[in-house]
Amino acid sequence: MLLTMAKPGEVNYIKKITGKDQIRKFLATLGFVEGEKVTVVSENGGNMIINIKETRVALDKRLVNRIYV
Repeated sequence: MLLTMAKPGEVNYIKKITGKDQIRKFLATLGFVEGEKVTVVSENGGNMIINIKETRVALDKRLVNRIYV
């Protein structure tokens, strides 16, 4: 399922990241790699604050829709 479907507070693991190489590399620099644990902190209009590697990261819905958990 897409990360956008995850509920706040729910722990998930990244299974796949789609998109062009540039987008995947950008997400990887933020810590979004396959197998990594992610938790949705909050969601507002599709934009999300996500906890990954004990850091909070804000992503817009275009990027969040590239992440499968």
